[in-house]
Amino acid sequence: MAEFLIDFPTLGDLIDQWVQQHCKVPDGFARGKSFELADWQFWCTANHYRVREDAKWNPDRPLRNQAFTYRRSLIVAPQKTGKGPWTATMAATEAAGPALFGGWAKKGDVYECSAHGCSCGWYYEYQKGEPKGMRQPSPLIQLTAFSEDQADNVYRPLRAMVALGPLKDLLLVREGFMRIVGQNDDPELDRIDVVTSSANSRVGNPISCAFQDETGLWTTANKMRRVADAQRRGAAGMGGRTLETTNCWDPAEESVAQTTYEAAAEDVFKFYRNPDLALRDSNGRPLRYRNKAHRRRIHEYVYDGSWWVDLDSIEAEAAELMERDPAQAERFFGNRIVHGAGAWLKAGLWDGAYAGAG
Repeated sequence: MAEFLIDFPTLGDLIDQWVQQHCKVPDGFARGKSFELADWQFWCTANHYRVREDAKWNPDRPLRNQAFTYRRSLIVAPQKTGKGPWTATMAATEAAGPALFGGWAKKGDVYECSAHGCSCGWYYEYQKGEPKGMRQPSPLIQLTAFSEDQADNVYRPLRAMVALGPLKDLLLVREGFMRIVGQNDDPELDRIDVVTSSANSRVGNPISCAFQDETGLWTTANKMRRVADAQRRGAAGMGGRTLETTNCWDPAEESVAQTTYEAAAEDVFKFYRNPDLALRDSNGRPLRYRNKAHRRRIHEYVYDGSWWVDLDSIEAEAAELMERDPAQAERFFGNRIVHGAGAWLKAGLWDGAYAGAG
């Protein structure tokens, strides 16, 4: 697709192939088959691992987050597009895959699993001038959500991927965390931890990466903004990075996702298919979600590329939810940022009325 033109250096091609070799579809009829990234998942992977063209290779002190264009990423997508399983592949990559910049390839260079602690026999041939990847030396990864059920959006498919493929030789599932097979016998190193609002004793520790799920629900009131800030500080201390995934949010709640989306920082990658910017009716107005035909067009746009999604099933759920909570239906399935039913003003109404006043 034209919207997904890759014309920049990235570890994305390497990681895409590494994921297909090591990560398996966690459930459904395709359970156990190689995990293939959808086009939008590959686009987000390629951008999260986009390498700066001026990145310098120093074998004695390799660059970490400063090798990449983006320090962190925000992915906004509707329900069932595959955010959780995709994040699981990213977590596996950060734990045991080529997640760091390892210099620029010369003719004949290859990435060999055998050189990175994996016995599966896979290798990847680099193109000349392509950025090379390498494993994190001491990965400390946190999978974070407001509740344990929410954390399972990522942790459950990751456990399945470990059980179903060669990741079982690299990641060892323990009670509440995973041990990453490496060169350290320190119990505080080489691990993936699950962090929630009720079990966040590790928040603030130095980390190489944090995956923050459903940050559209993270607010000051439920103390998850403090978690987000602490994790970013912990990542900064190790040259690490963070990645947020979420459904659309209620702008009245001032969530972590909202502040990330509105941030002016240029080193934050943001992926959000906004139907109000892309779709219009015959009069040039945004489509109306209450209109069934319009709703179908919106769903076709925001779910594009997620081939496993049945739009008829999405329509049935959205139509039922519309009867009692239309704003929630628009956020969860229509991928729209709209106020909840209790909001006293529609989004943008106040600013629109007073634009240019004073």
